Amino acid sequence: MTNPKFKAPATHTSAWIAQTWISFILSVSATAMGIYFLPIDAWTKGYLGMGFVFSISSTISMSKTTRDIEESKRIVSRVDEAKLEKLLAEYDPFTK
Repeated sequence: MTNPKFKAPATHTSAWIAQTWISFILSVSATAMGIYFLPIDAWTKGYLGMGFVFSISSTISMSKTTRDIEESKRIVSRVDEAKLEKLLAEYDPFTK
């Protein structure tokens, strides 16, 4: 008895992975070049660069945390479903 809610997650194609990395590298490069070529002093560029790096690292941390939370919910749901199926399989209404 398969429940569609508990299907294995789809794997990503190599084209999708390449497109994701390329877009990440292009966006980071374009923003870094934009900060570098701004007509402002070095202190302001440094401040913008630090903010940029912190934004990237916090985005990565947030996405990893969100993924971990969702994966833990799936695991708990699967364990609960397995326990329920075991209880139902062992229960025989005609034994009492």
